[in-house]
Amino acid sequence: MEITSCSTLYTHPIKRTTSCNCFYFHAALNLPTTRFHPSSPHLSVFSRSVSSVGKSLRIRTPVALSTTSRSNNYSSQELAVLLEVEGVLVDAYRSTNRQAFNEAFRKLGLDCANWTDPVYSDLVRKNAANEERMLIMYFNRIGWPTSLPTNEKESFIKSVLREKKNASDELMVSQSLPLRPGVEDFIDNAYDEGIPVIILTAYSKSGEEIARSIINKLGPERISKVKIVGNEETRQSLYSEVVRGQAKHSGLDEQLAKEAMKAASAEKQRIAEKVASALKLSVEINTTSSESLDKIICALRAGAELADIPVSNCILIAGTQSGVDGAERIGMPRIVLRSSLTSRAEFPSANAIMDGFGVGGLTITRLRQRTWSSDA
Repeated sequence: MEITSCSTLYTHPIKRTTSCNCFYFHAALNLPTTRFHPSSPHLSVFSRSVSSVGKSLRIRTPVALSTTSRSNNYSSQELAVLLEVEGVLVDAYRSTNRQAFNEAFRKLGLDCANWTDPVYSDLVRKNAANEERMLIMYFNRIGWPTSLPTNEKESFIKSVLREKKNASDELMVSQSLPLRPGVEDFIDNAYDEGIPVIILTAYSKSGEEIARSIINKLGPERISKVKIVGNEETRQSLYSEVVRGQAKHSGLDEQLAKEAMKAASAEKQRIAEKVASALKLSVEINTTSSESLDKIICALRAGAELADIPVSNCILIAGTQSGVDGAERIGMPRIVLRSSLTSRAEFPSANAIMDGFGVGGLTITRLRQRTWSSDA
């Protein structure tokens, strides 16, 4: 998202409403005998065979670029592409987030609240896109609902965020949410080149149901050219069966270690947010829990199984840091496709970052012409 340069919220007083005591703001998956961890990059398993179904390029310095060679990572006949949904198939943040807030305000009867592009952009910038803090700043300035007791402000903010999530989900499945430019041509070109395309819904932030509804925007003909890896496909993968078999033998110490990691992750996030608030900086750290990361890794390996291509020959096109983290753990090359939400984010472990599909961005020709090292 391009953040507009709006340093202040400009106020224009209008008539007071009964719902807010405020001025309205308006601004312009065979078992080896050796034990392994789900994230081990050394286990590659394949149970299925499948018929094949902008923008500047920024390559990070650790990435080796060379002409395609069979002695290297893959030949042109041994390549698969795994696509995430949010940020890759659609740029949902750009298209739905501000609208979802306004719809939440409307449903809650907050007639005085409406976020224009400049107001929304200013709140995002000043609060590092923390939605709870954005709401608090906004209502601190325009006034809180008159009937709201001071000790109920926290529950009020949570109710707004719930309504916003509901509105966002509705917008995500609506016909008005467009696919990212060039993604349909990218899938068609991959199919024509005999390259399997796997779309991942198993760890979609918005949930699998919404992710699959977004995939429906591709249309029946194009959907027939891809394979989808959701929760069920992940559970049925050979890799997941191995992992579950290993889990039956895991001891209490391992479970305690996982809980400790989750607690430490939460504490790191709390401290980072406190420091960021004090310094008025945006701080991004990796807080992906071990459980979430294992789920992502299982989905990625299930995708490689379904494509019948080695993990190191599959390229993840990611829109999220968590996907990048999972791919890095198993040695899968990873390319980040920027979206409005991640336009200023850093992805140090990505092999490359691109701004979109098409000329000057991500194309099948470019993937075949370059060797993407799995080490970032």
